[in-house]
Amino acid sequence: MNDRAPAPAPPAAADLDPLTRAFPGASPYDRYVRASTLNTLQHPLTEAPDEMGFLVTTQVMELWFTLIVHEWRAARTALAKDDLHAAMDALVRGRRALTALDASWTPIAALTPAQFNGFRAAFGQASGFQSAMYRHMEFLLGDKSAQMLRLHQGDTAVHEALGEAYREPSLYDEVLHYLHRQGLPVPGHVRDRDVTIPHTSDPGVAEAWRQVYAGPRHHPLLALGELLTDTAELVARWRFDHVMVVRRAMGTKSGSAGSTGLAWLEERAARPVFPELWEVRGAV
Repeated sequence: MNDRAPAPAPPAAADLDPLTRAFPGASPYDRYVRASTLNTLQHPLTEAPDEMGFLVTTQVMELWFTLIVHEWRAARTALAKDDLHAAMDALVRGRRALTALDASWTPIAALTPAQFNGFRAAFGQASGFQSAMYRHMEFLLGDKSAQMLRLHQGDTAVHEALGEAYREPSLYDEVLHYLHRQGLPVPGHVRDRDVTIPHTSDPGVAEAWRQVYAGPRHHPLLALGELLTDTAELVARWRFDHVMVVRRAMGTKSGSAGSTGLAWLEERAARPVFPELWEVRGAV
């Protein structure tokens, strides 16, 4: 009689293949990306077939806003340390994210008024101008607004984070300080200004950029200027495409949350980003 225990069965082929082996809990992918969490955040409030696309599109845009803010902050920090290479790397990454952000309009870009009206009432007083992360983007561009900051007083954490961004130098402020340290004639009243006030075009700044653009074709500061111009152009394209999406879906109707809708967006879209970089092109 054989009292020995039977030999354990060999592992199944599926247990040996790392591509098919069962995970002890959530997959490593899900633990890192949090896909299962992301996929629970869509809660349409109507049966309208276009509402899901609207929700996903706006949520994806919020993620792109987060990445763009991250890259612009990195660029600002690098410039403050005179690390032009790291700043330009961050601006390149930000440029890619801006390109993807603008492409995010595609799922809802052709909504008809009837399709939009199928779910518009469901979001009540919600409006895109209430996006705190988009406001972070605008503050980093130098478009500061105490009124827009006050909108978020009811959410302490959001208000504090946005207030910090409001009081900090913008990305463009740090660019101008960097230009000054490189010997360019950025006026003192620009360098010492109250950074909570929106940046407006200054002839002294335009002259500093004119000297950059009149210099050697492959100068690093010229490359910086062109990266900033790319950034400004992509922001302008996103704003313009926003205008067109709204114009197509709802025309000149009033917007949600009391905004003027199309008129408000058109006013925002008309504001130049980094204005001196556009003005200098006619002076070189």
